[in-house]
Amino acid sequence: MPSNILHMIKNDLLLRALKGEVVERPPVWMMRQAGRYLPEFIEIRKKYDFFTRCQTPELASEITVQPIRRYGMDAAILFSDILVIPQAMNIEVLMKPDFGPFIPNPIRNAKDLEKVVVPDVNESLDYVFDAIKMTKEILNNDIPLIGFAGSPWTILCYIVQGQGSKTFDKAKEFCFKNPILAHELLSKITVTTIAYLKQKVNAGVDVLQIFDSWGGLLSPTDYSEFSWQYINQIIEELKDFAPVVVFGKGCWFALNEMSKSNASALGVDWTITARNARYLSGGNITLQGNLDPSRLLSSKSKIKDLVNNMINDFGKDRYIVNLGHGILPNIPLENVEVFINTVKEYKA
Repeated sequence: MPSNILHMIKNDLLLRALKGEVVERPPVWMMRQAGRYLPEFIEIRKKYDFFTRCQTPELASEITVQPIRRYGMDAAILFSDILVIPQAMNIEVLMKPDFGPFIPNPIRNAKDLEKVVVPDVNESLDYVFDAIKMTKEILNNDIPLIGFAGSPWTILCYIVQGQGSKTFDKAKEFCFKNPILAHELLSKITVTTIAYLKQKVNAGVDVLQIFDSWGGLLSPTDYSEFSWQYINQIIEELKDFAPVVVFGKGCWFALNEMSKSNASALGVDWTITARNARYLSGGNITLQGNLDPSRLLSSKSKIKDLVNNMINDFGKDRYIVNLGHGILPNIPLENVEVFINTVKEYKA
């Protein structure tokens, strides 16, 4: 058991749900809860650019706890970005305003791949571990802290494509034309990610989440080859250190395969019903999700109904209430409050 769990966390609902224990109500947190819908976050954003926020421990920890102060979720998730990994691997990553991630020199061939290093994460990503320690101090063992990474496939998508995309056609072309190079790149990302997540646990995170944002762009066969085998490698290396949650957007087709792994929970998006998610995952693993983030634009009474129905459909045990993807920037603050409080007031 990781040493940090020994300092008993006062609200351990999330940890108990991940173990599959019976709980009085399911825990609740929101993907992207530390961020762009909060006025206090927007104030910080006006002063500091994106990667400055990620790389300054004081800013990252402040942003992490902002939603907790306001809403009291059952878990905090460290403010960071999945693209700090390629940065550490000697790949330049920029965050362009109103554009998103931009990689000036994408990885397209063997020569490009030679420049990609497997770094010493303690040197290149020390600012993340410092942010974790600071955040743990502020949280004072009240709630668990979640650390995260992108899946190797999702990281490959950005660094080969060179930017965000709806299809990631260049990334797929690279994998299908040069599978040997693709697997070499995926292996480098995987090794780096394992070292990074282990250090996150050493620094104090209680739970890990892997985001496979672009897994749903692959066919089931290609998903097994180019994404899942690497995620599974990460789970195997980390399962004894901390519970691992895997969220594959659009990956309902892989739920059965994922459920046979040592992951503690699987995240699902809003395109699948609770019943089908339970059926495909075999009914024995904790599930997390899956309200359509746009649904937080509904009326307050509608949000209440949707949340209560969602909990009833998934069942209160082996379940973590969340959105089916990250919260949108235009969600009214009071609607977030209704979402969180409806879960807290839930009675089976």
